[in-house]
Amino acid sequence: MGRARIALAVVAAALVAAAVASGGSVVATPISSDPYTNSDSQHRTQVEPDSFGYGDTVVATFQTGRFNVGGGSSNIGWATTTNAGRTWTTGMLPGTTVNQGGPWSRISDPSVAYDPLHDVWMISTLAFGLAATPFGSPTGILVSRSTDGGLTWENPPVETFVGGFLDKNWITCDTWSLSPHYGDCYQEWDDFGSGGRIFMNTSSDGGLTWSAPVSPADVPSGLGGQPVVQPNGTVVVPYEGGAGIRSFRSTDGGSTWQASVAVASVSDHPVAGNLRTSPLPSAEVDADGKVYVVWQDCSFRSGCSSNDIAMSTSTDGATWTPKVRIPIDATTSGVDHFIPGIAVDRATSGNTARLALGYYYYPVAACNTSTCQLTVGFLSSTDGGATWTQPRKVAGPFKLAWIAQTDQGPMVGDYMSTSFAGGPLAFPIFAIAKLPTSGVFDERAASARFDVTIPQTAPTTPVRRDPVRYRGQARQRWFTSR
Repeated sequence: MGRARIALAVVAAALVAAAVASGGSVVATPISSDPYTNSDSQHRTQVEPDSFGYGDTVVATFQTGRFNVGGGSSNIGWATTTNAGRTWTTGMLPGTTVNQGGPWSRISDPSVAYDPLHDVWMISTLAFGLAATPFGSPTGILVSRSTDGGLTWENPPVETFVGGFLDKNWITCDTWSLSPHYGDCYQEWDDFGSGGRIFMNTSSDGGLTWSAPVSPADVPSGLGGQPVVQPNGTVVVPYEGGAGIRSFRSTDGGSTWQASVAVASVSDHPVAGNLRTSPLPSAEVDADGKVYVVWQDCSFRSGCSSNDIAMSTSTDGATWTPKVRIPIDATTSGVDHFIPGIAVDRATSGNTARLALGYYYYPVAACNTSTCQLTVGFLSSTDGGATWTQPRKVAGPFKLAWIAQTDQGPMVGDYMSTSFAGGPLAFPIFAIAKLPTSGVFDERAASARFDVTIPQTAPTTPVRRDPVRYRGQARQRWFTSR
């Protein structure tokens, strides 16, 4: 099998010098860059990151060279730190698109997982169009593997599934050594050609082979499912479906999937400037198996004037707590918050669980394409989400004209990611941008490092049962999200 590695170590000195009273560096450090020059996509752009942390390692992945019309990118990039953010090594996945020795014309929706039983890192991707053909059918779900800690990547061995119009794949593995399904890995996706029907499949050999896809018992339709695994082996999959967030689960290692249940209703404020967003969930799990899920939601703002980040939790994936508003600022602030990425330190639980949340925001929600100030924010909790630190600006502001343009609006990604590594260190992964030069973008994947245990000078803010002030349905974007 072929392997690809760009011997570029990004020295993150600014991240190392992070132990300050604010709890971490607020210097956004680029961890990769778009190397491609093909004329049919936008360069230099990197969008839509995912990441996973285990031990001192974080592996991040992201679209590179985003297309304007029809979705997808030139290829998928990756960046890995094996020393808790001191340095990063970056490269592009081999054997995927025509831009990197593969058969596919475009690729999208990267998601990363780690299987500690087989010591394999995996990146699941969605490839579509063959060779130089236009975008569209067929669509293939690929799994690229790394057996050396995320520093080099093999060609994807086979397509794990090929269909007509697949979307929003996600991957996770059972990392709990006492679980009856330790080392099993799970993928989720939806098929727009079947009305957004959700499918799952499973691997027990480190991602080399995958089972035939199956749907949950009620054959739900939806978008953006994020499977997480509890320590007892139960797999819980929150997703955006209908008028809110729903979830389903498997208690037998993915052989069968139970009918979906409601998590919460969602009301979604359309983000100004036509920025591409949707209330897709971001989910994680703690050491006791509590599942945390967050999404953007305007329910707590009078007239749905802007979005907060809402959260619900579950200990079994079947019953969920009423949604609450993460108290980033007052409901009268006029700030719009969106595209959240939550992390949970899997060595912690209960009222000492460490949570970290990265997100994008506009300081002024009522802006337009020319005036919107896209910014990256971060806050954390060390008591299971009962109280939260004061928010910190991580990067920005950026003009919308500085980021990749798509047929659904300017884009930093349908999701972002945050991961823990090196103990209490949280790493949000996001896109940053500068003013384009001679028509060439400068939008790159970046990170910052925060020690969430370092006290801040400002007091934490408790979560309250804020009243719901607006009830409406979330927008549905099932058909346009890759």
